[in-house]
Amino acid sequence: MKSLGDLPALLNDFRKVVALASVSLPPAAVSIETLPAPHRPPSGLPSGKMAVYVFVWNGRCLKVGKVGPKSQARFTSQHYHPASSNSNLAKSLVAGHGKLGLSGITESDAGAWIKANVDRVNFLLNAECGIPVLTLLESFLQCRLDPVFEGFDSQR
Repeated sequence: MKSLGDLPALLNDFRKVVALASVSLPPAAVSIETLPAPHRPPSGLPSGKMAVYVFVWNGRCLKVGKVGPKSQARFTSQHYHPASSNSNLAKSLVAGHGKLGLSGITESDAGAWIKANVDRVNFLLNAECGIPVLTLLESFLQCRLDPVFEGFDSQR
């Protein structure tokens, strides 16, 4: 598994990818918010922002996801509650904790385990950059970080 590493260098590499795509990305269009474990989920997605978020445990990327400017619940809470959506980190941990060598993560305590043990990094992107740039950032981070819980096993 690949680690998150140096965040400014990671962001600089993404800027190179965006330049190769012939897209303009103003220097202040992306910012990084780190929430080390134990962490509190964000209370909201800042106005005018979209985000790509990364969950990391013991140096291993668990999940990378994205939210558009109108996806408050996805950004703030869904990944901490297994029943909240079809795909979320809590649900993946309950079903696949063995992939991490863990045992005993249940639906009732998955969210608390994430908050206590997992680092979260939010890459906040100005909404005017557009969904294609958001999707490019998510794909770049998925390729670079090789998350444990990404996509369906049948797709791997």
